[in-house]
Amino acid sequence: MRLTTRTNLAMRILMFCGVHPDRIATKGEIARACHARESHIAQVVNMLAQRGYLTTTRGRGGGIMLASPPAAINVGEIIRTIEPTSEFAECFKSEGNTCPLTPACRLKSALSVALGAFYGALEGLTLEDLVGGNTGLADLLSLTPPAGAAA
Repeated sequence: MRLTTRTNLAMRILMFCGVHPDRIATKGEIARACHARESHIAQVVNMLAQRGYLTTTRGRGGGIMLASPPAAINVGEIIRTIEPTSEFAECFKSEGNTCPLTPACRLKSALSVALGAFYGALEGLTLEDLVGGNTGLADLLSLTPPAGAAA
């Protein structure tokens, strides 16, 4: 399984905000730290805000913050919300499935079990599990460049 770019960016944005829980971040800061285009960050931030994971404030001094503490944000729930699991394989589609093996194939059932295990493992994680005490991540998402680095 491969996560979509949207899900990847969503997790980067949430981890950035989780590393900086007490400050309002800008799309530009997040884009630079996450090596993404600001327009892509804006789209994903909008989606995360609509789903209640982020709060956003417009205007001067505005920006982005987590809507809940990192310990209350479930990783599996986020990924399940964003990823299009209904179309993991062609046979998962309710319409447009042209696979001739569907009536007798056992692969769909096995894939369903595997997807359940995948999401089950992620649902045991919170954003706090990813960012809490993770100094390496905090260093990578730092808002100040390391000493000796070009600004």
